Amino acid sequence: MTIRILLADDQALLRATFRLLLDAEPDIEVVGEAANGAEAVDLARRTRADLVLMDIRMPEMDGIEATRRITGDDDLAGVRVLILTTFETDEFVVSALHAGASGFLGKGVNPEDLLQAVRTVAAGESLLSPSATTALIERFLAQSPAPGPQAQAASSHRPEALADLTPREREITVLVAAGLSNDEIGVRLFISSSTAKTHVNRAMMKTGSRDRAQLVVFAYENGLAGG
Repeated sequence: MTIRILLADDQALLRATFRLLLDAEPDIEVVGEAANGAEAVDLARRTRADLVLMDIRMPEMDGIEATRRITGDDDLAGVRVLILTTFETDEFVVSALHAGASGFLGKGVNPEDLLQAVRTVAAGESLLSPSATTALIERFLAQSPAPGPQAQAASSHRPEALADLTPREREITVLVAAGLSNDEIGVRLFISSSTAKTHVNRAMMKTGSRDRAQLVVFAYENGLAGG
């Protein structure tokens, strides 16, 4: 199965570099390029890309608003957004997660890690770069203002969903927020990786989280982590 990629960045040279790298892979195809957020939203609708590599700071419409519009569009429910940014410790990263992004990487990422990130996010997982530590997420989610109505609609995080989580699902949500993988959760709780994945998927469904990144946001916003 070919992963269809849309590149959104205001730097033409950077888009060309990413295109050369991605198009060289047999399972990846770049289906469009956007120089600003408005173009990214339009092309996402026209190309039906599987994944958008989105810059944050772009003219006309920034990557955060573009992400919010893409993830909030029911017709684009299968489109995922991976943020590429120079500002990995910027509060804009958390705003992007609030808006529905599945994760982010710094623009200095090496080619192998970028390709792996594309495949990971396209497969439905979330991804945060190694420098996106739990402390970083905790700091900005704790200090940033509550997301507006549009961001809440995009992420579908519901405080009342806490009551729907079983004790095991709460426990696993806390571990997801701490950055543990399914394998690591399995080791910690003495369960199989597949069982851990099942609990994670149920927690995401109950909290309205599109993926693990959104479950992390839910955990911090609702007091299950960072306390």
